Amino acid sequence: MPYDEEDPPYANLVEPPAALDELARAVIGAAIEVHKELGPGLPEEAYQRAMESELRLRGIPFERQKRIVVTYKGEPVALAKIDLVVGGMLIVELKAVEAIAKIHVLQARTYMRILKQPLALLINFNVPVLKEGIRRVVETI
Repeated sequence: MPYDEEDPPYANLVEPPAALDELARAVIGAAIEVHKELGPGLPEEAYQRAMESELRLRGIPFERQKRIVVTYKGEPVALAKIDLVVGGMLIVELKAVEAIAKIHVLQARTYMRILKQPLALLINFNVPVLKEGIRRVVETI
């Protein structure tokens, strides 16, 4: 997946473990199936439910709308929800927007930091070809 000039250069990326990459490929396969079946233009909730169904059909374990505690200087200040945490280690944020924005990438990076995970997928279903809507977010050093 190409990076724009505001993203860190390839040299600063930390490649995730092979098992996590394999899990990401399985999730992308499920997302392609959902997009092929539903197409673009629906509300995010439709894709969320369809992804949950497809992951179940494929036997891929996940948590939906995983709540995480946001802390500030050790004090809990809020709860946040991650769309999907797959296999206990892959953060997946689903979108149905015109385009993935920088704030979506930053949100994924924040979730990665909080959960101490090196990889997240941003999947935007509001595109003609799903490949154009997939963004792999990798930990940087």
